[in-house]
Amino acid sequence: MTTTLLPLSRRGLVSGGAVGLLGAGLARPALAAGPVPPAPADIGQVENGRVTFPNWKGEADRPSPPPPAPLPPGKRVGFAVVGLGRLSLERIMPAFAQCKRARPVALVSGTPKKAQAVAAQHGIRPEAIYGYGEFDSIRDNPEVGAVYIVLPNGMHREFTLRAAKAGKHVLCEKPMANSAAEAEEMVAACRDSGVTLMVAYRCQYEPYNRRATELLRSGELGAPRFIEAVNTQVQGEVDQWRFKRAMAGGGALPDIGLYGLNAARFYSGEEPVEVFARIHSTPGDPRWREVEESIAFMLRFPSGLMASCAASYGAHECKDLRLNLQKGWVAVDDAFAYEGQSLRLARREGKAERVEEIRLGQKNQFAEEIDHMAECVLSGRVPRTPGDEGLQDHRIMEALYESARTGTPVSLPPAGAPDATRGPEPEAN
Repeated sequence: MTTTLLPLSRRGLVSGGAVGLLGAGLARPALAAGPVPPAPADIGQVENGRVTFPNWKGEADRPSPPPPAPLPPGKRVGFAVVGLGRLSLERIMPAFAQCKRARPVALVSGTPKKAQAVAAQHGIRPEAIYGYGEFDSIRDNPEVGAVYIVLPNGMHREFTLRAAKAGKHVLCEKPMANSAAEAEEMVAACRDSGVTLMVAYRCQYEPYNRRATELLRSGELGAPRFIEAVNTQVQGEVDQWRFKRAMAGGGALPDIGLYGLNAARFYSGEEPVEVFARIHSTPGDPRWREVEESIAFMLRFPSGLMASCAASYGAHECKDLRLNLQKGWVAVDDAFAYEGQSLRLARREGKAERVEEIRLGQKNQFAEEIDHMAECVLSGRVPRTPGDEGLQDHRIMEALYESARTGTPVSLPPAGAPDATRGPEPEAN
């Protein structure tokens, strides 16, 4: 059989593409050779395995950040996420997509069906799903370098000790435990096992809180005089572990009041020498049978700085922080929120007061803290928020509860050098 090729005009070719017989597999006609277009000038370059571009914006605009430079997946630290509650599924698992040094490789849950669904969503092998009872076998999984404990507070100690015994590094949600004694045991267990222990104080890795800390410590606005921190939310009536002392260790103070306490410490670098607290819970409300609804407390620091903090499960959400200094003030709105932070500062300008807003690029604070933990595991460095940081907060919270119980201020022993409970500043990503 002889096949006759039709002229191009009759083979179904139309402007903009080929149809008909060409679409059935016949060879395309050779394209006429033409000049090769010049390469664009702004193609970037590779330095130490990282692609960089020259700044393409004019001097009046902020330069764009460099492209992300994640480690190859096989070189990232593998994390087992322990506990698949709201925080894990709404914030932590999605944050891994923005991490450059970490990846999720295992899940630990008491609900197999939920764990299987999450594993499928994130490409985690079914054999890397563990129940709480079989958690110890995680030692035999070489992909797991660290565990992120996202369980109710009362379970942090047990799983930190088990992870340390299994030879896995530990990132533990705050508050670190239910008591200072438990926190001390966790620090000792990780130290004796030679593994890193870090507490997930995400605000210490969040850009706006970090910039406000720099403003306070720089002396640009003079010495700090007051810190005001408020963290409130209305807790629903649904039965939850936060209402049970054995699981939570307390109420508004360790859950959300801790943010103001820790912020006053890491902003200033100081440790309080005296604390005073008052607690109130609405009478007759079954939610507050075991834990407190609201707490207001003050911290006095050696330099003369004083912090006034409030936390409540019964007030409309507010998560703001304000610094009052000799020469101005700094306000961080939504300082303790998961996102949406803003930063304003005020100072004198001649006969007027100048109020400025500082806009920073938003970063996922969960990804920032996870990557910092991964970097510490890879390099062997001490985390910015090690176990000692969490332990110190527990000691202060116990003094606050004592003050609320007795109605009197409680003195604390003087601390050592500034930032004595913290490791080096995180490296810029």
